[in-house]
Amino acid sequence: MPTLDLAPVGNCAVASLIDRSGRHLWFCYPRLDGDPMFNALVNGETPETGFMDVVLRDVVASEQRYLTNTAIVETTLTDAHGGAIRIRDFAPRFRQYGRNFRPPMLVRRIERIAGRPRIAIRVRPTFVYGSRQVRASLGSNHLRWVGESLSIRLTTDAPVNYVMGESEFALEGRVNLFFGVDEPLSDNPDTLAQSFLDQTTLYWQDWARGLNVPFDWQEAVIRAAITLKLCSYEDTGAIVAALTTSIPEAQGTVRNWDYRFCWLRDAYFTVNALNRLNATRTMEGFVRFVVDAAERDMEDGFIAPLFAIAPGSDVTERVAESLAGYRGNAPVRIGNGAVTQMQNDGYGSIVMAAAQLFYDKRLARQADDHLYKLLCAVGRRAERDAFTPDAGLWEYRGRARAFSYTGAMSWAALHRLGMIARLVGRPAEAQEWFARAGIIRQELMRRAVVPGEGWISGSLDMAVADASSLVLPELGVVKPEDPAFLKTLEVVERRLMKNGFLLRYDEADDFGTPDNAFLLCTFWYIDALALVGRKDEARELFANVLVRRNHVGLLAEDIDPHTGELWGNFPQTYSQVGLVLSAMRLSRSWEEGLWRAS
Repeated sequence: MPTLDLAPVGNCAVASLIDRSGRHLWFCYPRLDGDPMFNALVNGETPETGFMDVVLRDVVASEQRYLTNTAIVETTLTDAHGGAIRIRDFAPRFRQYGRNFRPPMLVRRIERIAGRPRIAIRVRPTFVYGSRQVRASLGSNHLRWVGESLSIRLTTDAPVNYVMGESEFALEGRVNLFFGVDEPLSDNPDTLAQSFLDQTTLYWQDWARGLNVPFDWQEAVIRAAITLKLCSYEDTGAIVAALTTSIPEAQGTVRNWDYRFCWLRDAYFTVNALNRLNATRTMEGFVRFVVDAAERDMEDGFIAPLFAIAPGSDVTERVAESLAGYRGNAPVRIGNGAVTQMQNDGYGSIVMAAAQLFYDKRLARQADDHLYKLLCAVGRRAERDAFTPDAGLWEYRGRARAFSYTGAMSWAALHRLGMIARLVGRPAEAQEWFARAGIIRQELMRRAVVPGEGWISGSLDMAVADASSLVLPELGVVKPEDPAFLKTLEVVERRLMKNGFLLRYDEADDFGTPDNAFLLCTFWYIDALALVGRKDEARELFANVLVRRNHVGLLAEDIDPHTGELWGNFPQTYSQVGLVLSAMRLSRSWEEGLWRAS
């Protein structure tokens, strides 16, 4: 039965998810949102196709880890006779000819480390979301699968006929597999695999060395940072919400969505985390992607809440009928219908993310007057729609409301525009933006604070407990010590907290009442505790989340608050962002940590 005990490898062009036995279960080609050649993760409990693995005869144990501060996964399999093999998986990424070398390719290096192990190599890709199973054609040192619009190649120094027939053989030294781009290799497989491995190791360790990390929880933050990087598509700068589609939010639900797209809502929080980490190149690429996409949509009069990672891609939601779903939880969706929704909080995300280009002096290209004027147009939209009913940040499909979070983000858009106007020498415009922001805030608090109870509802003119209300101090709408916020924290604790994890809300939506907790909301709650001075409680809850990460330190979107099992798309960008920001807030300073350690 599939689980989310998965370790991603990737190179900011492609990525693959590997289970604890070393089986590749999810690999989209030729980019992060492409056709999943390996799709066993979402094809029932015992799929016969859509994977790549190594079968060790009489296997009795497996261990898996990342090589330190890299995106390289090492899996060790042991048999009942004392034999053992080591598998190293990665996607090549390193500097070459003045730019990043990142081919759409996976490399697998299989070595004997003890005894006389007997293995079989199985490579079973499919095309068009599992609907086409193509037989491999045999080459001199490769296998090749050809679909209607894609072809893919496996080049190896293993006995190629054994690989084609999935036949067992004794592993006496090591063999190498290159799976991906349909091109011949430039060198013999063993030399090239070792070179790629060495250079990719150096790349990731050098990248990690440049990170700003807190004193506490360094390994967790570094792993989250590398995973955020793996979720970025470097060619355009986009960052996907997750690498997968249709991992359900809970068992037996149809809350199965495609997250291989870039959400406007994620922009502010993701930019904030990347800024704290000092991952400036990834941050700048992402901000410019968001700004460019928003500018493009402004011409059509509607800014979509999510974007494909490459222009021209089809985001229309449909169902992959050939795939049975994660643990049989169908449907498996391609595309996301939320692209057509009105989600007016996105305007604030655009402005707050783009503000980085005005303030951050580390960036090679600073913002200009053209960007300010574009953001002014975005701000006017935010002001217009601050209290217009929409689908909201939780993307309701069967209702429209005026949400407090949307009003708060609209206030933030105008407030940040005031700050930017002041920075670029437009004081009169700055005062105008601040004044208009004040009007929005006044209306927001009038309609969001529940009469007679004094707490901030998630929806205007209603009493709805919603975790998004916890973000208002972070945005600057209210102060942490504001009585209305303290009361909100109390209500959220009482109604949404389940065994140390926070639900988004506790009312029924389009699909019933949610069962599982949303991990980002738990991090919002942890941050809110810290803001109001309850730091010891915050650290305790943070530690509780950390122990629920999977075996390589990663989080999905959701968690069962009773069993601790991870659910939802994986790895979830928002969850890694939440981990980073909470760790930064809760950690001791380096000075304090080193002094106490001594």
